[in-house]
Amino acid sequence: MKALIACAALIVSATAAAAQNQPTSTPLDARAVFMNKEGKTIGSATLIDTPNGVLIRADIANLPPGPHGFHIHEVGRCDASGGFESAGGHYNPRGAKHGYWIEGGPHAGDLPNQTVGQDGKLLAEVFNPHVGFDGEGTLFDQDGSALVVHATADDYRSQPSGGAGDRIACAVIQRNR
Repeated sequence: MKALIACAALIVSATAAAAQNQPTSTPLDARAVFMNKEGKTIGSATLIDTPNGVLIRADIANLPPGPHGFHIHEVGRCDASGGFESAGGHYNPRGAKHGYWIEGGPHAGDLPNQTVGQDGKLLAEVFNPHVGFDGEGTLFDQDGSALVVHATADDYRSQPSGGAGDRIACAVIQRNR
């Protein structure tokens, strides 16, 4: 019995020590609400500014299964009636080439492809070291920015945008603080 109590105390102590090293809450610095081409809300993302870039956490539903291009676009507008062309091209303040597999790339708005399961859900957590909330690479310039999900996968090399097809979901990035 003493061994069981000692073991339980050790577990509680280790759990408490680990909890002290973890942030008690995640700051919600920006939010983006996704809509589909019919203008219906289908999910959201949180964006957290860090000293080294931006962490993006997305939770989107009702998408077609399979791989999809996922990018930051240069304008904070999501007009569903125009196929989200209002979001402009990929965010590219440095004038880089598109893609991870191209010398001179990637765009600041290039993100890894995301895969949607058979249930139509996309859960993503990606980090982008090329953007921030202030200074060079700010997502909050004069016309803002948007997150866009494309119909097919980005090939990481085709210019200017990776051949990822139509824009099927869009979310304007809005600062919370």
